[in-house]
Amino acid sequence: MFGYLLFFFYLSAIIYLEVLTRRKLKGDSFLDGMKLPLIFSLPFAAALFLASTTFTHGFNHWISLVFVLILSILYASQLVYFSIFRTFYIVYSAGNAGDVMEFAGIAISTIRDNIAQVLAMLIPLPLFTLLSSQGLFAFSSTLWERSLIIGSGVAFHVIGLHLVNKGNRTVNSPYNLYYNIHQPEFSVENLGLLTYMRLDLKRQVLGWTPRHLPDEEGIMEYVESSKTDNPPVITSQFHNMLPLDFKALEKDETDERVKRLHRYFSLMEPSRKNEYTGMFKDHNLILITAESFSHLAIREDVTPTLYKMVHEGFYFKNFYTPIWGVSTTDGEYVATTGLLPKPGDWSYPRSKNNHLPFAMGNQLKDRGYLTKAYHNHSFDYYERHLTHKNMGYDYKGLGNGLLVGPTWPESDLEMMENTIPEYIDSERFHAYYMTVSGHMIYRFDKNSMAERNRHLVEHLPYSHKVKAYLAGQIELDKALEYLLKRLDAEGKADKTLIAISSDHYPYGLTLDEQEELKGGIIERNFELYRNSFILYSRGMEPKTIEEPAWSLDILPTLSNLMGLDFDSRLMMGRDIFSDKPPLVIFSNRSFITDKGIFNSVTGEFIPLGDLKNAGGRERKSYVKSVSELIDAKFLYSAWMLESDYYRKVLGGL
Repeated sequence: MFGYLLFFFYLSAIIYLEVLTRRKLKGDSFLDGMKLPLIFSLPFAAALFLASTTFTHGFNHWISLVFVLILSILYASQLVYFSIFRTFYIVYSAGNAGDVMEFAGIAISTIRDNIAQVLAMLIPLPLFTLLSSQGLFAFSSTLWERSLIIGSGVAFHVIGLHLVNKGNRTVNSPYNLYYNIHQPEFSVENLGLLTYMRLDLKRQVLGWTPRHLPDEEGIMEYVESSKTDNPPVITSQFHNMLPLDFKALEKDETDERVKRLHRYFSLMEPSRKNEYTGMFKDHNLILITAESFSHLAIREDVTPTLYKMVHEGFYFKNFYTPIWGVSTTDGEYVATTGLLPKPGDWSYPRSKNNHLPFAMGNQLKDRGYLTKAYHNHSFDYYERHLTHKNMGYDYKGLGNGLLVGPTWPESDLEMMENTIPEYIDSERFHAYYMTVSGHMIYRFDKNSMAERNRHLVEHLPYSHKVKAYLAGQIELDKALEYLLKRLDAEGKADKTLIAISSDHYPYGLTLDEQEELKGGIIERNFELYRNSFILYSRGMEPKTIEEPAWSLDILPTLSNLMGLDFDSRLMMGRDIFSDKPPLVIFSNRSFITDKGIFNSVTGEFIPLGDLKNAGGRERKSYVKSVSELIDAKFLYSAWMLESDYYRKVLGGL
């Protein structure tokens, strides 16, 4: 019997750690949907048992100790990572731990805040040491024991696969998570952490094509339902498009993935030019991705410059900044490339050698603009010194020419003060900024920007962390105030468009703390990602935009506003001011359109507009067609990244 005790210890430890992880994910409902994680735990326990009973008794003991240590550290580190980033790390992230560890102070603080859960995940190690010291484990096994364990592991893996394949195939079902989509949070919840990491490793090493490829008929159904009445002839005179014949390109292509991309884009219709096309033609452009910025930080009394820019420019009432589940830079990637990030990868660094003709730096540089980019933290973090050069910028960060004070986080105001002189005298310029003053952690004793502006938030009726968050956003507000003053002093304010969006919502605050800042309940699946997109130029006529939009719409919207030649079919978002229907997508495949709101977690669809009076079959058909389009946007964005697709279709233009 002792020969099996080690196996049962491994199995019990894995199940225990899975339960703790699910408790972090799901709260009191952590036992719901536990069947598959339990079943898939047994093959892992079997593999560990076999690996630690193959050699000599003494060596096997040390191997077993190492395995238990690795299990505890693996689960504990994932818990800490999830507590910081609201996602689970992937193999690629672990391979770039040097970048991640630059924020070791945040990790230490997070461990302290979650110390009880972290210590609970380390319990298997002292328990193993105690039990092994009592001689309860036999660190060797007979042929019969190994055969039985192998057979059990294989049997339970087959049972797990059978349940996956016979189950439903809704958006975030175990079937889709196993075969078709990469969604860390739901994969851990439905399949278990070890299974999620196994699938991620397999996809990284062997490559991966989803079992279900997007259905072109479903996509065409959506395209047809989105057409406007009596459209003009599709030409570059009336539409934002380039002279591309996708059907001819498909005919001459041998790569099946690229052929499918050509076919997909041949189905897309370009957006029409509109009354806003060229509204800011020949204007200067300042584009800002603001760290952890949120509409909740916009207050007339605390951040008056942000408040002014929101209410005196284009005011987007239903703008969203989803989070993507892989890297914190994915939000920046989406806003600056017009593509969705590739699941399971760091898309920005992966794009560093790709042709990105629609990046604003490349578009405006080709039109004679001086193009600069700045980041007030480590210049090579996420390889920005390579990605931003590739997007057409002369780039500076901390360590390669940008001078700001040695604080954490660094000052957005100081970055503006030290960089504006580099371009303000140019006839036409475009500057891109990635800020950092709003970065977590939100504590006055650990955050220089929070401490610097503490006196401006002390009177507010909020908790310590919420005040510290607002204090960091005040530094961004000061930077913008300085920017507007300099533009005005140089006579450039009326000819400069400023665009500001966030990389992600402030997940350094808990949901309760964000609700404290809002003064009300925040719905978890949609409202949590609501944010602001600021488009402002002095003297413009303010306008409120009611329809939903999101960060993927930024690049095509700016391209249209500035009257640039671009192909709207080749961007995954849309020009917000075009006649194309709105489509906001979230990482879990939920969506918002002008015809309805679909919650992929609950499966609920709330019809809007024309679909309010439609029958159930028509509503289901609509959800299916939109879901097929969403699958295509995710998959084809990844294939475009992998194949350097823009170079294939636009390299000669």
